[in-house]
Amino acid sequence: MDGQTINEILRNIYQRLMDRYGPQHWWPAREPFEVVVGAILTQSAAWTNVAKAITNLRTAGKLSPEMLRRLPDDELARLIYPCGYYNVKARKLKTFADWLGERYDDDLKRLFSLDIDQLRRQLLSIYGIGEETADSIILYAGNKPIFVIDAYTRRIIDRVGLAPDVNSYSAYQTLFMANLPADTRLFNEYHALLVRLAKEVCRTRPLCRDCCLNATGADHATGRFPCSSTNNMHP
Repeated sequence: MDGQTINEILRNIYQRLMDRYGPQHWWPAREPFEVVVGAILTQSAAWTNVAKAITNLRTAGKLSPEMLRRLPDDELARLIYPCGYYNVKARKLKTFADWLGERYDDDLKRLFSLDIDQLRRQLLSIYGIGEETADSIILYAGNKPIFVIDAYTRRIIDRVGLAPDVNSYSAYQTLFMANLPADTRLFNEYHALLVRLAKEVCRTRPLCRDCCLNATGADHATGRFPCSSTNNMHP
């Protein structure tokens, strides 16, 4: 990367994404519990379908831990049907609602008063919450600085030549968190911008000519930064 540090490369990527797309204003929710629900429902689902499921819950007056606990399983599954895997996700939502009630009396502020490490361990102990979901809850509902890693992020990082030596969630997360300041807004926008780029341009079959990371003049020596359709990083 022409002697650039990883910190400089990541900052440059972020600035180019921000210049192209602007702030993304994630997470699209009215209050923290809705973020939690969305983070669980968005597993293996398009956000448009998750939004429909959340709208169903809100319209039915069931978008709270207490109301989720009271709902019969089949009724909850019916309401969240648009997001897919509705029976499994209904169980996940109920499990979280039960846990939140038993441990924190439904008080998310108490839960989010924990430090990041404690909070993450507790979330990961709950059925149906893996690393990406836990980190989404911490970042977007708890407003705490942790970087969310998903398939889109991995794809882009691999293609720009920054893939860590170990192919693991924690290795990709460390790449960002060890080289950027622990800033909630930065992590929020960076993740959202990477998702935007992956969905619109850096697809499975990438549209490299439209990519802001492939813009002429970004690198004064080569005219490329840092991903190029000529460097064989793309499949």
